[in-house]
Parts: sequence; C-alpha cells; structure tokens
Amino acid sequence: MPEVSEFPTNASHVHIMGIGGTAMAALAGLLVQAGYTVTGSDANIVYPPMSDVLAKIGIKPMVGYHASNLNPAPDLVIVGNVIRAIYEEAQFLQQSSIPYMSFPSLLGAKFIGNKRSIVAAGTHGKTTTTSLLTWLLEAAEKGPGYLIGGAALNFGQPAASGHGEYFVVEGDEYDTAFFDKGPKFLHYRPHTAIVTSIEFDHADIYRDLEHCQESFRKLADIIPEDGCMVARWDDDAVVNAVSHAKGDIRRYGLNQDWDGEIIGFDSDAGQMIFRVLKSGKEWGVFQSIMAGEHNLYNQVACCAALDFYGFSPSDLQHGFRSFRGIKRRQECIGEAFDVSVIDDFAHHPTAVRLTLGGLRLRFGERRIWAIFEPRSATARRKTHQDEYADSFSDADLVVIAPPYDQSRIPKAERMNADELVAQINATGTEAYLWGNNGKDADDIADQIASTVLANVQPLDVIAVMSNGGFGGLHHKLLTGLKEKEISK
Repeated sequence: MPEVSEFPTNASHVHIMGIGGTAMAALAGLLVQAGYTVTGSDANIVYPPMSDVLAKIGIKPMVGYHASNLNPAPDLVIVGNVIRAIYEEAQFLQQSSIPYMSFPSLLGAKFIGNKRSIVAAGTHGKTTTTSLLTWLLEAAEKGPGYLIGGAALNFGQPAASGHGEYFVVEGDEYDTAFFDKGPKFLHYRPHTAIVTSIEFDHADIYRDLEHCQESFRKLADIIPEDGCMVARWDDDAVVNAVSHAKGDIRRYGLNQDWDGEIIGFDSDAGQMIFRVLKSGKEWGVFQSIMAGEHNLYNQVACCAALDFYGFSPSDLQHGFRSFRGIKRRQECIGEAFDVSVIDDFAHHPTAVRLTLGGLRLRFGERRIWAIFEPRSATARRKTHQDEYADSFSDADLVVIAPPYDQSRIPKAERMNADELVAQINATGTEAYLWGNNGKDADDIADQIASTVLANVQPLDVIAVMSNGGFGGLHHKLLTGLKEKEISK
C-alpha cells in the first residue's frame, strides 16, 4: 500500500520503525496516551535516556529491522528518517498492504491540526528553546501540546497532546523519510516559527550553507500573514533565508529590536538574572538556570514569541524561575570519587565550543575532560574537521573516539580522527585517540572507560559528548568511579 497522509480511522496497533530516536520515542508516548497499542524496532539496543522513556510507557524495542517485526501486521507503520529503503523491514512494508506514513506527517495531521503551532528551528538551540517555551506556556496554565527532541526535566515525557490552543514542536531541518526528502518542519503547520541560527550541518543531505538556507526559506514561505517569524537578526544566514516571511517579523539578538542583558547570578539559587529589552526599553527581568549568552538569546526569543500572543512579563516570570533544564544538555548525571560526569548532546563544532565554554564558567579551575564521539552524519565527515580542532580550547584533556560507522562515506570525505587529535594538540590542548582497537560501540566504550578511570583525579569533570548512546560510556564511567570511591 502506498504512503498515506491521514491517520487510518480504524487503527488500533501502530508500529514505529526507528523508535529509539528522541522524536520517535516521544511520538510513541503520544500514541500510547491516545490509547493505541504501540510497538517499535531499532537498529541496535536503545540506551538511556530514550530506553528509560520507552520503558516508562511499556515498550521494549525489537532489535534489528527484520520483516518478522511486522508479523502480526500492525494497522499503521510510522517510518523514521533513519530507515533506508534497502532494510528488510522497509522492503517487506513496501510490498505489503500495510499503510505507512512519516513521523512529521502524522504529527501534523493527528496532533497539531488547527492548533496554534509554534515551531522552534535552527542549527543550535532547538531543544532548549522548545523545552523552555513549552514550560512557559505550561506554567502560565495554557496546557500546551508539545513534542521535544530531548527529555526536558520539567516534564515526565517528551511529548503530550495538550488540552490548550498551543502546540510547541522542535522543528528539525533534516529530511522526513526515505520516501519524502523534504525537511521535517514543513509538516508542522507553523503559525509562529523561531529560527535561532543557520549553519552548514547534516552534510549527508545538504551540500553547503546555501542548500541549508533553502529549507529555511521554505519554512518562511508557509508562515501565514497572521502569524509570526521570530528570527536571530544578527545572523546574516538567518536574515538571508527568512526576511521574506509574510507574517510579523520579530528581530532578536545583539542590538536588535528584541535584545537582552545578563545582570548577574544568584549563586544561592544557581540562576542567571537577565533583562529582556524591547525596542531598547526594559520589557522584563527574569531568573533562569540557563546560563550563558547563547541561552540568554534563546530566552529572549521565547519572550518575543509569547509577547506576540499577548503574554506579559509577569505571565512568564514563574516559568523562567522554575525551568529545570534538559537531559543531555550539560546534564550532571552523577558524581563519585569527587568527580562529576556530564552528559551532553553536542556534536556540531559550535555546540562543542559552547558546551565546554559553559562548563568552564560553571566549574572554574577544575580539570575538564572532553570525551567526544564523532557520531552524527556531519561529525563523521571531514566537513568541519578544522573547526572541531578549535572547539576544545576550554578542555584540559580531550579524548576522541573512533568515528561511528563510516562505511557508507567515501574515504576521501571521512573525518580522520588521528589527524584531528594532532590538530587539537597543535592548539596546545592535550588530546588522545582512545578505543581505536574496539570491535563495536560497547568495546570502544569499555576501552575508553578503563583508560580514563586509570588516569582520573578527584575534582575532575568528565564531559561525554555524543548524539548517540556511546556504548553506555557515561554509566560505565560512573560505575568505575563508584568502585574507586569504595576502595580508596
């Protein structure tokens, strides 16, 4: 059966291919909340935090994309964008009578519908902005629906259908599915869009920055005249892509119509105090745990968007003050042997630089380890290798893992981990390639963990950066640190 654009009215069992992804696990939660039986498959064992999300809603993913996953036949299959047409499960699906659709298409048709959709998009800051915006609406008692591409600590699940008029969704520019190569965010029916930044990313599907901008131009095209475009106007790539939007354009950033100033820090509450400016005049003063200039402007963008819908500063103050942050965004997942282990999703060189800069502010003179897995489609390529070399300056020790599966990348286009380590050392930061004899992700993680544990010192900070599970490295490190603590 061909792809369908509407959710089958008689469906009761929905199967998700690629269920271990953050957005797909969130979708599973939405469907379970709506009363559907949900199953799912993924290429490998799913690690925390998404394995925890799935376990909480009673789903144990099938491992491997096998045709047998579709027996008995579900009423509908949702195909994630990690699925390739050559996979056995995908081939069986296309030859069967089972209806299927993409995740973005389903979200737009079934859960967003005619709600006021606010789409947070951009190369960086999407998850933070989506999570914060959703919490501001929730704290203001507006009951928003939402889908967050991560685990926001204020919510028990990464998605909810909501009972109010707003739906907040993280807008990814990555392609939708193997049968739909358009960007995901075009399916989300935006009434308002926030564009935080545009850089060249996703080198597996985009040729260059101009090609990336084309997708954001299409996003601007579908903003209605009564809608709003909130855009980082001190970013030339953003201005070039979205300045033609038909709705109200709200320009934010340094010296823009919407600006911000960091006033100081409340060390007791662990919060940044900041002022939001509208046309040069103070609009509101807020407190938030989200520190740093990049987070300042993510918060300014949320203010600009909600002001468009009539919210006042007093409506938002409790939401900012009570926002708890996001898993895998500078998240301290545990401490043992007087060592802090940080988990972060950073994979683009800009994100690596901002993450380590934030950790340096947070931890001062403590020794920082940066353990980086080149795992994303861009990181595994040499596209940004020179930029990566300059992204680790706030770390004291850098460990580069072997790039994740490069088998489908032409040799001339692959990131060279040995060269990257040499480049980082040339900047004056101590760097190593560890785990290069590993047979698989678990083996690589074991090797890195054992070497780190043999050299770690009390008061060290270990920042593990990957957009995947990294073979469970975070938890292997914590387990080893607890054993060192017991034996010391």
